[in-house]
Amino acid sequence: MNKISRHPLSTLGYKFIDPKYLPEGADEYYLRNKQNRTKTVFRNLNASEIEQLVRNQNQADDWNKIFVSDAFNPELVKNCKFFGLVRIGKLEPFFLEYHNLRMPVGLYNSHIISCDIGDNVIIDNVNYLSHYIIGDEVVLVNINEMSTTSHAKFGNGIVKEGESEEVRIWLELCNENGGRKVAPFSGMLPGDAWMWSRHRTDTLFQSKLLEFTQNEFDVKRGYYGKVGNRCIIKNTLIIKDVWFGSDAYIKGANKLKNLTIHSTANASTQIGESCELVNGIVSEGCTIFYGVKAVRFLMAAQSQLKYGARLINSYLGSNATISCCEVLNSLIFPSHEQHHNNSFLCAALIQGQSNMAAGATVGSNHNSRGADGEIIAGRGFWPGLCVSLKHNSRLATFTIVAKGDYPAELDIPLPFSLISNDVTHDELVVMPAYWFQYNMYALSRNAWKYKARDKRIEKFQRLEFDFLAPDSMVEVLQSIPLMEELCGRAYFNKYPTEQEQSIQSIKQKGKELLSSKAPVVRELDVFASGWENSKRKIRVIKIIEAYTQFKQLIQYYPVYCLTEYYSQADLKDEKFLQDITQNLPAPDKWINLGGQLVPKQSMDQLIADVKEGVINSWKELHDRYKVFGNAYEEAKTKHAFAIAFSDNGINPVEFNMVQFQQMLEDSKIFRQSMSENIYTSRKKDYDNPFRNMVYADEKERDAVLGALEDNGFIQTEKKETETFIQQIDQLLMDL
Repeated sequence: MNKISRHPLSTLGYKFIDPKYLPEGADEYYLRNKQNRTKTVFRNLNASEIEQLVRNQNQADDWNKIFVSDAFNPELVKNCKFFGLVRIGKLEPFFLEYHNLRMPVGLYNSHIISCDIGDNVIIDNVNYLSHYIIGDEVVLVNINEMSTTSHAKFGNGIVKEGESEEVRIWLELCNENGGRKVAPFSGMLPGDAWMWSRHRTDTLFQSKLLEFTQNEFDVKRGYYGKVGNRCIIKNTLIIKDVWFGSDAYIKGANKLKNLTIHSTANASTQIGESCELVNGIVSEGCTIFYGVKAVRFLMAAQSQLKYGARLINSYLGSNATISCCEVLNSLIFPSHEQHHNNSFLCAALIQGQSNMAAGATVGSNHNSRGADGEIIAGRGFWPGLCVSLKHNSRLATFTIVAKGDYPAELDIPLPFSLISNDVTHDELVVMPAYWFQYNMYALSRNAWKYKARDKRIEKFQRLEFDFLAPDSMVEVLQSIPLMEELCGRAYFNKYPTEQEQSIQSIKQKGKELLSSKAPVVRELDVFASGWENSKRKIRVIKIIEAYTQFKQLIQYYPVYCLTEYYSQADLKDEKFLQDITQNLPAPDKWINLGGQLVPKQSMDQLIADVKEGVINSWKELHDRYKVFGNAYEEAKTKHAFAIAFSDNGINPVEFNMVQFQQMLEDSKIFRQSMSENIYTSRKKDYDNPFRNMVYADEKERDAVLGALEDNGFIQTEKKETETFIQQIDQLLMDL
């Protein structure tokens, strides 16, 4: 039976805050007055104004509780019912227009309970408007219900006074069993979500982060909902406990409940038809349209949900787009693309710059006895058409997975790899360095594209979009001895000796064969182990090409960093070179902190500072992110040299100008080859007869696709390569 209670009509609009939660000497409006920062001076209605309001079919439980500004015009208030304390700003006789919606300023045909209303607002046919503070030039039209409760949390994972811990909202990220849950909060960055979802055994650290969130907001009851200046909300059914920033545009939504919707004049958020959003945070600049369903979620700045997408118990990073499909229990770093109705993502940590094709199912937990599996994919994850992956799986940076139903869990350590499921031979096939050999165009263009599309207004975290970065290059460095061992084992399997080989001798043989590009390597069957949870073979192909590419990449990387970050520096200055190449960190692991790359040592120090009370709030923690960002260019460059020295066995103290000159010369060759590969990998599409057959001739093809020579990215890349080579030539002349 529905429990319906009866109260005197005279109390409607009053006692918003239970008296037991009111501070001594405070009335129920004390928080409302704190929230409303208007400078408008309000006054009581005069007798003629009340007479005019009554003539216009308006009603009030007490006209003395209606306060207005001096510029109030009673002619612009018609057929409204007022209860409780209502304050109304100026109303002037003109109309507002937005996207061809033209309506006169004023309050019409609405039921208004205890609200503050700004200047020149339009409220028309709002059946129930309760406990909101409404900004200037706001348009509210055709809304069934718009109300705020005294215990509203606006999507934040906090507990108000008098509430039990059970009501706290959690996001159950990365794992369906809730073991990595985090409490969302307004302003939560992807780095915050990642850090909180990890380190689960460090109870002090976990408790500190929850404490930061709880302390971020006032837990007193009685805060009103707010609608920022110039918001447009029309044709919407239910709005409950929602805080709107300025300039938001809401049209045709079904239900918005327990939300903070950030929006600004420079980054307006828009929510469209048939959307239902419950228990979430929407950051500035987001767009949500056409039947989206989102529950227990957080959308970072400039992200999009469209065309029936479902986002549940998940964090969607900035500059990301999800259309049509379903995403559950996932933590997604910035610049993720997922556009297809039949793709599914569940219980995953996707570390950015990712793209999921149609039919991709990254979410099969049914190979476990419980729904507790996880997938971790490094930056640049790209599952192709109809890919099905099993939990648990772990994939290195810039892994592309070819079409197929992968029967077992994967653990792929080699970056830039193409993973294939060879059903005919019942083998898993891994091609490392695939991108550099076959699709440099896509690899380079994506880095450029993601950087260009970063529309964040406040860049608290310095996001890395380049494929040449500490996370990927550490994996490249670690791949070198791994490939040497695989090659050495393959050789001795084909040509066994009487004497048993040590690991060191196996690696040495592999290094010898790969470094010399020995023809015998192409005759070897190179197999890995432990990369798939099955008994079938794991074949590694194109290993000479990958080894050569990775070795060249390691030598090019520090020169690239120098030209990228120190283009104005005097590189012939030996002191500068010493500063960059001395006292280097170990070529150690870096942490992908929500798209921002941070040395593990710095990350460990941050955690220690949180636990020891050096960092005491999310603001202070975000300030540390900025410190990391300011130090990134130098740290990345030093790390690049550390990787190069480690691979070549160079003692940094002994590094000299001769070696530096050789590194510069090699970098020119490698950069030129990269540029040529970018062009040729795109040119293949123009030379393919099966792609050309749908066009009458080359002119029509170029009219539809654009001429290859006019490709803006290729032109930019060619110019940048020419500039790079000229810069290196000039430097070599000066040395």
